[in-house]
Amino acid sequence: MRTRTFAAFGASAVLALGVAACGSDDNSDSTSTAASSTSSTPAETSSVKFSGSINAGGSTFAKPVYDTWGAKNKANGLSFNYAGTGSGAGIAGVTDGTLDFGGSDSATDDDELKAAEKKNGTVLNIPMFFGAVTASYNVAGVETGLKLDGATLANIFLGKVKTWDDKEIASQNPDVKLPSSKITVVHRSDESGTTKAFLSYLGAYSKEWTDGPGVDKSVKWPVGTGAKGNDGVAAAIKQTPNSIGYVEQAYALNNNFTYASLKNKAGNYVDPTLESVSAAGDSVTVPADLRFAIGNADGDQTYPDASATFVVVAKDLCKAGKSEAVAKDIKNFLTYGLGAGQDEAKALAYAPLPDSVKTKAQAAVDSLECNGAPIAATR
Repeated sequence: MRTRTFAAFGASAVLALGVAACGSDDNSDSTSTAASSTSSTPAETSSVKFSGSINAGGSTFAKPVYDTWGAKNKANGLSFNYAGTGSGAGIAGVTDGTLDFGGSDSATDDDELKAAEKKNGTVLNIPMFFGAVTASYNVAGVETGLKLDGATLANIFLGKVKTWDDKEIASQNPDVKLPSSKITVVHRSDESGTTKAFLSYLGAYSKEWTDGPGVDKSVKWPVGTGAKGNDGVAAAIKQTPNSIGYVEQAYALNNNFTYASLKNKAGNYVDPTLESVSAAGDSVTVPADLRFAIGNADGDQTYPDASATFVVVAKDLCKAGKSEAVAKDIKNFLTYGLGAGQDEAKALAYAPLPDSVKTKAQAAVDSLECNGAPIAATR
């Protein structure tokens, strides 16, 4: 398969992801060495200082970036562990207090927020960066990216479009020689914000999907094989001829996948690029509680299946059971992520927050407390 990459990155993003996705503190030596190559600012020159450990988890979509931020700050005293267990597990870990913060690729819904706040007091959703959810496939002989619209993708995942040469696919790709092979669908088996972002695109163009499986972090899939995490779905696609699934773009790049150009609201087929994903973020209206989605946004060249990724965290960390040292480390980590970390996210094929969103995200980080008092953080 031919790899299509962001023009701004080339192969460097793939190499960086390959190491960063392996983990953080558990693989600290190799992760730190390779991750440091993704930014011109070495960890030793950062003004952010840490005093201990952060235990976080959730979104596999965001894991490569958080692992890189953790590795970059190891020399500054940070011991960082992030378990890629899926967005649902990240929110649950905040709710039950087992995680210092959770990662989620969709903001908490009202029920999730209510449950989390019952134990922790006010809980914040803080956007950290944007990424593209790709429809990646493994079809021998199809060396160029397909064009697909939301209705066709929905019918593939509903099991109604069963072969690669089906007229729904062929009509959008008249110059592509499509095989008659049966399509194998791969989807997430865990509770996933990436799933919700992908299904939001399908649901926007298929009433049958919305009224059937629905749009959520986990659904009852009509067809297909389940795999855990972005990395699990990527591995399944790679190992399964004639398959299609959905993964965050950095995972697609790391596995040399070809992925589809998706049709947006303006009727244009758009590739996921820094520009097209950033355009989705630029168009969003951010509410006061920062819970927003950027998929299927307006704009001629906006990629329609983009997602923000959020840190879900108690506002008063000490009242939620964290020590003052951990509370300060969390604030420092998030401050770093919204500063130098934005360029590091970009080097890993994620789109940084536009200034209008980043300012509001930083204000949320600045509002973090320990027993009612503001937490001093180093920028």
